[in-house]
Amino acid sequence: MTNVDIHRDDLADLVGKSLSIEEFVDRITFMGAGPEGVQGDVMTFDVFPNRPDLYSVEGIARGLRGFLGLEVGLPVYHVEPSGIEFLVDRSVADVRPYAVGGIVRGLELEDALLRSLVDLQEKLHLTVGRRRKKVAIGIHDMDKVTPPYTYKAVLPTDVRFTPLGVAQEMDLLEILTKHEKGREYAHLVASQPVFPIITDARGQVLSFPPVINGIRTQLTSDTRNLFIDVTGTDLEAVNGCLAILSTALAERGGRIETVKTKYPDRILETPDLAHRPHSLDLRRANALLGLSLTPGEAVEGLRRMRHDARANGDAISVLSPGYRLDLLHEVDLAEDLAIASGYDRYPRGLPHRQTIGASLAANDFAETLRVLLVGYGYQEVMSLTVASAKDAFETPDRVRIRNPLNEDLTTLRSSLLPSLMNIFRLNKHRELPQRVFEISEVVLEARNVRRIGAAALHHKASFTEAKSLVLSLMRDVGQSANVDGVEDANFIPGRAASVLIDGREIGRFGEIHPRILEAYSLVQPVMAFELDVEPLRSAR
Repeated sequence: MTNVDIHRDDLADLVGKSLSIEEFVDRITFMGAGPEGVQGDVMTFDVFPNRPDLYSVEGIARGLRGFLGLEVGLPVYHVEPSGIEFLVDRSVADVRPYAVGGIVRGLELEDALLRSLVDLQEKLHLTVGRRRKKVAIGIHDMDKVTPPYTYKAVLPTDVRFTPLGVAQEMDLLEILTKHEKGREYAHLVASQPVFPIITDARGQVLSFPPVINGIRTQLTSDTRNLFIDVTGTDLEAVNGCLAILSTALAERGGRIETVKTKYPDRILETPDLAHRPHSLDLRRANALLGLSLTPGEAVEGLRRMRHDARANGDAISVLSPGYRLDLLHEVDLAEDLAIASGYDRYPRGLPHRQTIGASLAANDFAETLRVLLVGYGYQEVMSLTVASAKDAFETPDRVRIRNPLNEDLTTLRSSLLPSLMNIFRLNKHRELPQRVFEISEVVLEARNVRRIGAAALHHKASFTEAKSLVLSLMRDVGQSANVDGVEDANFIPGRAASVLIDGREIGRFGEIHPRILEAYSLVQPVMAFELDVEPLRSAR
């Protein structure tokens, strides 16, 4: 969720209708934004992450005009070509490959607009931009630089400029080590041999994306014309963020002009505000929503949600604004119909089918295992399904995450034991003995498999203790299992065994190898086991 602060008078000016704070809160809530509170004349709303076009007072005002029936259908933005070029050099292809540019003229940067603009920029950075990794935005006073602009990659020590927030020139490496923003976002570019920058025709630096802008193009109260650059790793997201920013500024009276964004193999006219065509099966939408909307009512509702719509029987043809990044499927349009129909006017009634919930047999058995392990003196823990590929365990092949949150969480775990060892590492300053267990899913060959794992850390932890624990568990769940010695690199040679039910191996136990203990900074021995849960249950 993303909190958006809205001043009541500012919103009333943009909507063109004066409502009380209570009326504004009520209507915006039924547009799908959760009210977070009111302080004085400032209303705070929690906007769902699927609607980044509502991350500003301008976007909410635009949607509210349609919701209230004051201005329906597609918003109209007059766009003219500027003739200005934004050159994307081939050198950025392996660094941060996509960039688009746009121009908005005729603005007066009074406090309300400047506050809203900076707030929208940061919210897009955090959400769509994934903390600037996917998308980064630069907003510049274009009257202080000379087009055409060039986006290129350079050696870190070849370029010097004065970034925002400091008074002296720095090269790009110095910015990453000495500047506050440089240190915060250094991880996005530091591993690359070259860094991206944006310059004007005279070689003056506008920006070092995704880190910091130059002080030369800093916005002031005298700024009237803006050049907006958006760079990133996903062209659709980059285009979408530029559309959201430029149309929000147009709501404040700005005039949008397109830029010729030139790649080595193509030319884009940006911002791209072209309407996106969609289709909606009204019968399916009514079935999903529990409504009985006629084609005429559906068209009216979609127009109030700022779409254009035409009905041909139950087939609805829809044109949607270019700033709507959330429209991936016709169910997204069905959601807009639900909002337009009014969540507060939905028919009330009893469910068509009366059902009584019951726990799954697999979950009941897992609860039995929990009770047993707690009875043995073990404490339950819960750890993340995502794991590091660098841990010392030898485990089955793991599913790798294409876009990981950070470099320490790059895979889906295929064993519980690394997580249990990490618990010990984090609690090594606590008193011994420590005994923990977890019943949760691991991912094997893209399939969830429920397992139980347990480990004990103390100076007498041994293979014998592990065997005793496993056989006690087998006995208490009514199973007969065989134990057979096994060679496993995760355990000390000669102190590891497999557990077999009807000749099928369901897990292993033993004394953890010193190599692994050292990797987790542990000095006491550890015994552990890990078993598949389903064979334990199904063989009962």
